[in-house]
This record gives sequence, C-alpha cells and structure tokens, in this order.
Amino acid sequence: MATVDESYYTGVRTFEWLSDIIGLPVDQMNFVLSQFSALIFAGLLRIYLKPDIVHPATRHAYGLIGGLILGYFCFGHQAIHLAGLPALCYLAMRTQNPKIMQKIVLTLALGYLSCVHVYRQIYAYGSYTLDITGPLMVITQKVISLAYSIHDGITQVEKDLTPLQRHQAVKIMPSALEYFSYVFHFQGLMAGPVIFYRDYIDFIHGSGLKRRHSYTGFYNDESNKVAEIVVEPSPRIAVIKKVIASLTCAVIFVTFTPLFPVQRVKNSDFLLDTSLSYKICFLMIATMILRFKYYYAWLFADAICNNSGMGYNGIDVDGNQRWDLVSNVDIIGFELSLNLRDSIDAWNKGTNRWLRMVAYERGGSYRIFLTYGLSALWHGFYPGYYLTFAFAALVTFAARSVRRHIRPIFLHTKSSKLFYDALTFITTRIFMAYLTFSFVLLEFMPSIKLYLAMYLIPHLLALAAVFILPLLPLTRFNRLTSVEILDKNTSTSQSKSAEAAGQLNNNQPECNKLPEVRNGQAKKIN
Repeated sequence: MATVDESYYTGVRTFEWLSDIIGLPVDQMNFVLSQFSALIFAGLLRIYLKPDIVHPATRHAYGLIGGLILGYFCFGHQAIHLAGLPALCYLAMRTQNPKIMQKIVLTLALGYLSCVHVYRQIYAYGSYTLDITGPLMVITQKVISLAYSIHDGITQVEKDLTPLQRHQAVKIMPSALEYFSYVFHFQGLMAGPVIFYRDYIDFIHGSGLKRRHSYTGFYNDESNKVAEIVVEPSPRIAVIKKVIASLTCAVIFVTFTPLFPVQRVKNSDFLLDTSLSYKICFLMIATMILRFKYYYAWLFADAICNNSGMGYNGIDVDGNQRWDLVSNVDIIGFELSLNLRDSIDAWNKGTNRWLRMVAYERGGSYRIFLTYGLSALWHGFYPGYYLTFAFAALVTFAARSVRRHIRPIFLHTKSSKLFYDALTFITTRIFMAYLTFSFVLLEFMPSIKLYLAMYLIPHLLALAAVFILPLLPLTRFNRLTSVEILDKNTSTSQSKSAEAAGQLNNNQPECNKLPEVRNGQAKKIN
C-alpha cells in the first residue's frame, strides 16, 4: 500500500512550520516552494539575462546554480546522486568511441537509476514521499538522449536519420558547463519536461525565438546572414493561464481523492459485492482524479519554462502566440481522445519523444516491445508497472487490428462515423482505467485479483482483436468499402474541380478560358 514516509525524506525542513499550518507534508511543501521559486528564477532569467545582452556562459551558469539550489533544498544529501549519474555518463561520452558510446551511456544511466529504484523500494516500499528518483528519472532521459544525439551527429549520415533524429543531432561535444547546465537547469529539474539538448542550447543562444540557426545539429539556415529585428513575444498571458490551471488541478486532486481512493479496489467488499459496471465506473473516476496530480505538476513546470522564454512555438492560424513547444501534456486531447494512440500522444509528451527517439525508431520489428520495456524499466521495479506496460503492448496491437478491420465498416456515412467515434471514445475511457489502475496500486496480487473480479474481459477482448478478428471474413468487405469511399471522394473532388473551373472561366477573357472539365478530364474546345 502506498504511504507517505516522512522519515525517509532528507530535504531541508526549514519550512516545516509552514507545512504544519497549511496541512501539507513537508516534502510536498518543499516541492511547491521550489516550483514557485523556479517561476521567479525564470522571470529574472528572461528579463535581466537576455541572450542578446549577456554571454551564453552566464545563462548556463544561472540555470545550473538555480537547479543545484533547488535540488539540495528538496533532497538534501540525496542530491549527490543528481551529480553522480551525469558525471559518469559525461566521462563515457568524452572517452568512449562515438559508435558505441550511446549504448554505454544507456547502460550506465539505467543501471544507476535502477540501483536507486531498488534502494527506495527496500527502504520506503510504496511510499509517495518526494525523493531523488523523480528528478533522477528526468536526468536519465536527458543524458541518454544527448548520447544518442551525439552518436547521430558524429557517426551517422544525415539522410539515414529519421526527422526527429536529424533535428536533434549534435555534432559538437558539449563543454562541461553546457552539459551540466543542460542536466541541472532549474526549469525542468523537479518535474520535467524532458527537453532535448539541441532545443536547450538554442534557447540559451536565443535562436529558438530568432529561428536563425542551430548551434548543435545539421540545421543551418542561411537567414542568419541577414540582419533582422526580432520582437520578443511575451509569455505573461500563457504563464498566468497555466499557473491558474495548475492550481485548479491541485485543488481538484486534493478535494476529490479522499472520495474515490484507488486503494479501495483492494477491499474484499469492492471485489465481491459490487457489480462489473460499478467497478468500471469507479476505476474511471478514481484514475481520472489521480491524473490531476500530474496535470498540476506538468502545467506548472510548463509555466516555469514559458516564463523563462522557453517553449515559444510561433503563431497559430488565428494569429495567437503558441507556447506549447515543451508542453508535457494536452489535457483536453487526453481526456477526449478517441483511441489509445491519441491518448499516448497527449500524455507525458516529453517522455514519448524520448522513447520514440531512443527505442521506437531504432527497434526494428520489436520496436513496440522494446519501447514499453524501456518505459517499464525506467519507471522502476514495482510489479504494477510491468502489468500496465505488458497490457499496453497488447492493447496497442489490438487497437491497430480494430482500426484496420472494423473502422472501414463505419466510414460510409457521417452518422455511422459519428457512432464509431462515440463507441471508441467510451471504449478508450474504459480501457485506460483498466490499463492504469495497476500502475497506481504498484502491487501484483491486488491487481491480479481485480483483473479476475472483472473476468479479464478487457484482456480477452484485446486478445480476440489480435488473433481472431483478422480471421473473420471482413477483408473483402473492407476493400469494397474503401473503394466506394475512394470513388465517392474522387467524384466529389472532380465535381468541385469542375465547378471551380467553370467559375474561373466565367471570370476570364474568352481567349484565356480553361478547357471544359467533365468527369475529371479536360475536353478540348474547338
């Protein structure tokens, strides 16, 4: 059972009196204070240490010192691990052959992180107390992604890289200041988001706003030869909105978690005396409420990045500024997603990019298993993690099978497509609750008991979608349906082309009129 073990916590206890007044454990109080401090640090960085008035080394040092201060404040002597892991990995980057260096760094970083995970599970099993594993997981992602970026930039040919790998490739080995500033910068130390090295260096030099050239990768825009006036966008409105949304999520989490405690699913009365529909509804509500804890942390971390000037992503079609370049979650996109793929894309987006770059794009035929396996190992060794990611891999294959064999049946009319979307929306909500509750429980047997109490129905449905659905006589029907849809779309397109051509002819002089369009072909007019 997950608990809060304050005796395990090693952070500074100066504000313990404030935690007693507010009613928060001292570790959570320190986390909140560190995030508000980071928000202030970010504003000072953006206002007084602009890239066009100070040297990049000054900005590096500021981010590094701010991160070290917050790290020690929250974790005390445990903060030594924040330096130990990246120091070992940097030594490997500097001394090992770039062709194999990335695999050595991967082994070192995951090995170090795994030892810390095991230590925590021995001395504070199931504890939700703030400890070093959180920021160490983010640092692990940073050093591994940097190692692969250096490998791609130095040893690989540009045309052989995927767009993500090419965009993040690093050709120049970072200096010690650049490296440790990237690892420890205060904007993303406590709760992420994971920012790739190329994006961080571009932020330090200001090229993220100017969009002139990269200091690390293959991209080198010639526009840097032309002088330009860059008006720095203000993140004030975006920061205010995200801070308010973050605090709102925190209030929702604190208010409703006691009403729907996920630990209740371990009780015998819940397992034996409630209906299947009640179990499903309870899991959907309980896991949704727990997500607001992550929404709070990620939205506030996003606000910190934006307040420092990081995360600007240009102008949208309506002319509004976008500050979502480093956003870690799309709440609306996740809660209203119609399938597992959209849910994954909207959740913990920085980690998704990291997994895609390190595992998925390099895994070949086993990419799905390697991706979920790496994610499980990165999270730790609680059995609930492995139950979640094992089922997630199965559901991924099942969702692909359903989309391939079932979805075309519902595409012939708008009403049937709407029905299919409603059905997949409900199904996604149920499967996400069933998929993630073991991740929260952490324990093996309580999760298995709940699986059995729900008759393993989602597991059986997923297995049927993978192994039985392709055997059904739907292939020919789907092919005919696809042809009908294609013919319909082609006919509509040809009709619009003919109409457009007719309108254009009416507006042109007689000598410039286009040939008459019929059935998608031009008819010569004599």
